[in-house]
Amino acid sequence: MNRLKRITAILIQLQSKKIVTAKEIAARFEISLRTVYRDIKTLQDAGVPIGSENGVGYFIVDGYRLPPISLTEEEANTLIILEEFIKGQGDISLIKNFDSLLIKIKATLKNFQKDHVELLSSRTQTFNKGNIIKSDWLTEIQKGISNKTVLEINYRSIYKEQLTNRTIEPQAVYFTNNVWIAIAYCQLRADLREFRLDRISQLTTTQKPFVSNIPFNLQKYFESFKT
Repeated sequence: MNRLKRITAILIQLQSKKIVTAKEIAARFEISLRTVYRDIKTLQDAGVPIGSENGVGYFIVDGYRLPPISLTEEEANTLIILEEFIKGQGDISLIKNFDSLLIKIKATLKNFQKDHVELLSSRTQTFNKGNIIKSDWLTEIQKGISNKTVLEINYRSIYKEQLTNRTIEPQAVYFTNNVWIAIAYCQLRADLREFRLDRISQLTTTQKPFVSNIPFNLQKYFESFKT
């Protein structure tokens, strides 16, 4: 990758997160930290409002936006693969949101790219082992995680087939064996519990903030099962 393309890509990366560290940039482009500092300085000299916090990272000042970005053919093709995986994961809310996103992205493509994408879409297929287990709550649970808001659910246990009302504080989600699972602090049990999204019959967002304030790390959560 030449320097101009790299600097443009760095600018896009800076807009993808609130804070981006020099180490993240260096690792992505396989360059030295010294080169990262030089590239950031080039962007700043060009008038891009890039701020920094010592020991934290770089950030773009609020209000600055790049003009619409055109996709490469390889990036557009990647969307088709992603579309097939999304269709096969079972959650209706995620499929609807991705379809809406894909339409917006396709609208930015050039005509020849649209033709290529349509052709590739008709000739790409994925196969899942076992039946797709459908749910429709992933979007609401994701919002609960990011906004740290309490959710109320009607949940049917997979073991007792008993319907219970739970008040939960969602911490994370993961996908395994064709089903989405939410890890949440259950106020009834006063502990972390896992809830299969397909076993939720009703979900209500309360707009109430989390009350437990438990520390949670997804990697450490999974590692705890290995010990």
